Amino acid sequence: MPTIDLTGKAAVVTGSGRGLGLAYAHALAAHGASVVVNDVDEAVAEAAVKSITEAGGKAVAEVVPVGTAEAADRLVARAVEEFGRLDVLVTNAGILRDKVLWKMTDDDFDAVITTHLKGTFTCARAAAVRMREQGEGGSLILVGSPAGQRGNFGQTNYAAAKAGIAAMARTWSMELGRANITVNAIVPVAATAMTETIPAFTPYIEAMRNGEPLPDFLRKGEGFGTPEDCAALVPFLASEAARGVTGQCIGIGGDKVALWSHPQEIRAAYADGGWTPGALADAWPTSVGAEPQSVGIPAPKFPEA
Repeated sequence: MPTIDLTGKAAVVTGSGRGLGLAYAHALAAHGASVVVNDVDEAVAEAAVKSITEAGGKAVAEVVPVGTAEAADRLVARAVEEFGRLDVLVTNAGILRDKVLWKMTDDDFDAVITTHLKGTFTCARAAAVRMREQGEGGSLILVGSPAGQRGNFGQTNYAAAKAGIAAMARTWSMELGRANITVNAIVPVAATAMTETIPAFTPYIEAMRNGEPLPDFLRKGEGFGTPEDCAALVPFLASEAARGVTGQCIGIGGDKVALWSHPQEIRAAYADGGWTPGALADAWPTSVGAEPQSVGIPAPKFPEA
C-alpha cells in the first residue's frame, strides 16, 4: 500500500471551519501538509486551527467569505506568507438557499452562485497562477454534489453551481495539464447539517452520535457515512499517487468510492436531409426517446421493517 506523504506541501481549504471542510483540513494535515483554514466565523476558524495543531498538524486561519478575486488572493497570499508556497486547493465553501423555482429570489440565486461557483472559479484561478509560477505542479480539488450530477428538488441555485463545478474540473484539467496541475471534482455524501434534515436519516445519525456504527445498507448501499469517511479522497488526490488522475468526478461516502460518468450521447437517430417537427414526433418514442434518463437523487433504500 503506497504511503501518502504530503510533507512540505501547503494547502488552502475553503469553508473548513466545520463539517466536511474541517475533515478535509485534518486529513491533509495528518499526512504532513500545512493548511490554511478558511471560514467566515473567526472563532470557528481559530477553533479548527487549534484542533489541527493539537493533533500535531500545522495550520493557520484566514477569515474571509469566498467569492471575490480579493478573497481568493488573500487565501493564496496567506499560504505563501506562512508556508512559502501553495500546492493544494480544496474549494469546499458553500451555502444553501433552498426554494422551488417560482419562490426563489434573485438574492437566493446570486448568493449561492457567488459562494459556490464564483468562489470556486476565483480561488482556482488565483491558485493556478501561483502553481504555474512555482513550476512544480499542484492539485485543485473541487467539491461537487450529487445534486450537481442529477439535479435535486428545490435546489436550482445549488444544483446549477455544482454542475458548473464539474464542468470546470473537466475544462481546467485540459488547460492545466501541461503545468502538471491535476483538477478533479469530488462528490461527497456524509452526515452533515444538510443531510440531517432528511427525516429518514435522522435516527441513524442520532444513533451514530451515541457511538453506534451506521449499518451496512447505509455505508455500502447508499455510500453514506461521516465527514471523515469522505476525507480520505483529498490527501490521495493531493499526492503523487494520484498524479495521473485528472478531469474526474469521484464520489465517496461511507465504505463506497465511485467514479461518476461524464455526460455523453447514449442514443441517436438520423433522417436524410434533416429532421422536421413531425418526423421527430413520429420517431421519438421508438428511437432516442425510448428510454428517457431519470432525474433527481434516488431516494435511499431502507430495509423493510
